[in-house]
Amino acid sequence: MRTFFYWLSALILILVLGLGGWLGSYLLSSSAGSGVVRVEIPQGAGVREIGEILQEQGLLNGDLRFLLLVRFAGLTTRLRAGEYAIPHGLTPLGVLRVLEQGRVVYHPVTIPEGLTVRQLAEIYGQGGWADPERLVALAADPLFARSLGVAQAGLEGYLFPDTYFLAKGTVDEAALLKMMVNRFFQVADTLPALEESGLELHQLLTLASIIEKETGAAHERPLIARVFLNRLKRKMRLQSDPTVIYAIPAFNGNLTRADLRRPTPYNTYVIKGLPPGPICNPGREAILAVLRPASSNALYFVSKNDGTHVFSSSLKAHNRAVKIFQRRKAESGQ
Repeated sequence: MRTFFYWLSALILILVLGLGGWLGSYLLSSSAGSGVVRVEIPQGAGVREIGEILQEQGLLNGDLRFLLLVRFAGLTTRLRAGEYAIPHGLTPLGVLRVLEQGRVVYHPVTIPEGLTVRQLAEIYGQGGWADPERLVALAADPLFARSLGVAQAGLEGYLFPDTYFLAKGTVDEAALLKMMVNRFFQVADTLPALEESGLELHQLLTLASIIEKETGAAHERPLIARVFLNRLKRKMRLQSDPTVIYAIPAFNGNLTRADLRRPTPYNTYVIKGLPPGPICNPGREAILAVLRPASSNALYFVSKNDGTHVFSSSLKAHNRAVKIFQRRKAESGQ
């Protein structure tokens, strides 16, 4: 019996030492090669699936030792989904710590000023961040808008143009819209007091959106704001082409006289005052232009066909400028 227990003890010791060496060599191992490997862990992936993904990328061996390591390290439910840039040379535990800490890759996505909800949805769609149709539908949902603090029928005008840093697997349509609305309110808190403008927030954004679409010349925005404010004060129609275009589905770039006469809630050649809401999502400078307009008695402006405009305080002067620049446009064949 003594001999039996001696050999049994020896066998157990050999097994323990062998198991310890097997696990120890795994813990101290690291992937061969150099550089960084991009790895995407999908939402809902289990430990075994994560091990297979990491093994396919050559970062570690996803066998039984991996499962044991995850369990004994207490990481079974702490490995996060997302896209990671994991360097070669980490130990298996080092790789797991990257996933535990959620050190995901962030991609910059820039939303320019002056885009409509439909246009910015296409940008997110092209990058695979959202389904454009679902995003547009959600942005037009009054209940969802109210849940974000926007007491309007939709989010047009409240989605702040900026560069956002997104991580794969962490955003959806609702998260993207919430992020942009939150950014709008952050910026709004830094602007001059709204009360000084005499406009409500929705009116301010509506006018800012028109200014954003009327010119690409930053220095002109305060003067264009003054023109529209002057016209509103005198109860003159705004007569802004971009507002007409906003209500034309699939606009082909050719604005006709019939378009200008067609009654829609956004046709400022027909309606008085502001349209019912923003026609795009304006940036900070366009909003500031409304809050800090230029000092001028101008009531009209016409394009010089170079991105800037001629401003006039009388209809006679405006008509004269229109003739000059329409003639130049015709002569240049534009």
